[in-house]
Amino acid sequence: MTTIRASCPECGDVQLQPADLVVRVCADDNEGSYCFNCPECGFGVAKDASARIVELLVSTGVRMDVWRLPAELHELKSGPRLTHDDLLDLHLLLQEDTWFDRLVALVDGSADHENAN
Repeated sequence: MTTIRASCPECGDVQLQPADLVVRVCADDNEGSYCFNCPECGFGVAKDASARIVELLVSTGVRMDVWRLPAELHELKSGPRLTHDDLLDLHLLLQEDTWFDRLVALVDGSADHENAN
């Protein structure tokens, strides 16, 4: 049985079996990483992995998950950037029982304003 040595930031070097790790590869940019829960402390560990490391881990039986970047990253952005004040205003709005109705009214008002232009 294959033993894989990895490093936990809390415990140092630990020994793992292929079933203890998961390799993750992004289909959009081929960036890889691997993750595991430390067998000593239970801490979740994630580390970047080169294509060579990904290939080596997968060849020993480590499961590989392929994922994609969120589609929102490719959307065109318009309007002003979100500021800290905007975020604070939203936080305060969410504290009210009528937050959803007020948010809908704000969005509807923006749509009416854009249609008028």
